[in-house]
Amino acid sequence: MSPSALEAPLRAGLVALSLELSTAQVQGLLDYAALIAKWTQVYNLTALRDPPSILSHHILDSLAVVSPLQAHIRRTGCDAILDVGSGAGLPGVVIALCCPGLRVDCVDTVGKKAAFIQQAALSLKLPQLRGVHSRVEQLTGQYPLVTSRAFASLADFVAVSDARLAPGGVWMAMKGKTPDAEIASLPADVDVFHVEPVVVPRLDAQRCLVWMRRKTA
Repeated sequence: MSPSALEAPLRAGLVALSLELSTAQVQGLLDYAALIAKWTQVYNLTALRDPPSILSHHILDSLAVVSPLQAHIRRTGCDAILDVGSGAGLPGVVIALCCPGLRVDCVDTVGKKAAFIQQAALSLKLPQLRGVHSRVEQLTGQYPLVTSRAFASLADFVAVSDARLAPGGVWMAMKGKTPDAEIASLPADVDVFHVEPVVVPRLDAQRCLVWMRRKTA
């Protein structure tokens, strides 16, 4: 299937998500899906290889967080995020395409995946996007928002990224169904202040965002 054949289902998904993107942004998402398909043939970036599955399980799945994230940006003025265990750049590259005013750093321990994100930043002309080959514990600097998608348990996610979260910052974890057991296992100093259901077009599966922050004394 050619990238152009994905345009209609992508645009239908954007309508379902109430997302308004420019023609250039839509083309960027189609180009990104094509890059994933191309690189996966050689580097095994993801388990999904066919364009329709890449669209539904990766692109639209990541797009489902954009509206909640944009609302958070409007409320807080958040200007940078760290995507932990980003893999092929999900959701970081999609966020960078949709939120051009946001600096997006995607960190992954696998060099070829970080290299892919760097190539995507060049190909898609996203100067604010960066792929970083590192363990998150070895990074420096802090971010007002730290996110992950299918990276680890909530407890592990906040533990490895705690030093990267700026004072007053928030964690935004993409999960399937509400992870009650993981929430119960969080440290006492972490506050889950919102569990936000999200609906992914073309995907019959439960999804939610778990918003967390440090408890204040």
